[in-house]
Amino acid sequence: MAVPVHTGGCQCGAVRFRVAGELKDASICHCRMCQKAFGAYYAPLVSTRGAVLEWIRGEPKRFQSSNLVRRGFCADCGTPLTYEAPDGVALAAGAFDDPAALAPWIQYGVEGKLPWVDGLAALPARRTEEDEAAAGFLARIVSFQHPDRDTTGWPPEG
Repeated sequence: MAVPVHTGGCQCGAVRFRVAGELKDASICHCRMCQKAFGAYYAPLVSTRGAVLEWIRGEPKRFQSSNLVRRGFCADCGTPLTYEAPDGVALAAGAFDDPAALAPWIQYGVEGKLPWVDGLAALPARRTEEDEAAAGFLARIVSFQHPDRDTTGWPPEG
C-alpha cells in the first residue's frame, strides 16, 4: 500500500514541505493567539503526528509565541506555516497544495470564537469574475504566487 504524500509551501515559494503519511487530525483553532498568528478569524491546522515532515526548500523562521509554542512562517512573504508544540508540529492547512483534502473535524479555542463566524456561510457570495466593480483591477493582475505543486526552482528564470 502506497504511503500518501502531501506537499505545500508558502506564497512566494521560498519554503516548501512534503509530508509522507496519513494526515487525519485537521482542526480549526479560534483562540486569540492563533487569530493573531494567522491574521485571521481562526487558524486551520493539520497535525503531522504519525507522519514524516520534510522541508524540501528553505525552512520557516520561527517566533516563540509562548513558553511552549513556536510559530513558523516564511521570512520572505510572511505566510504562516507551523504551530510547533511539545506534542508535535501542525501545518497551516491553507499552505498545502490541496487544502480541500484536509477537512477539519474539530474546533478548538471556541471561547475566542468571534460571534458571527458561524454565520459566514449565510453571507451573500460571488465568484471573483462576477465582481464587475473590480474587473479592470483584476484584468491587470499578474500573479507571482508559487503554483500549487513542487517546482525544481523558484522563481522561474526568464
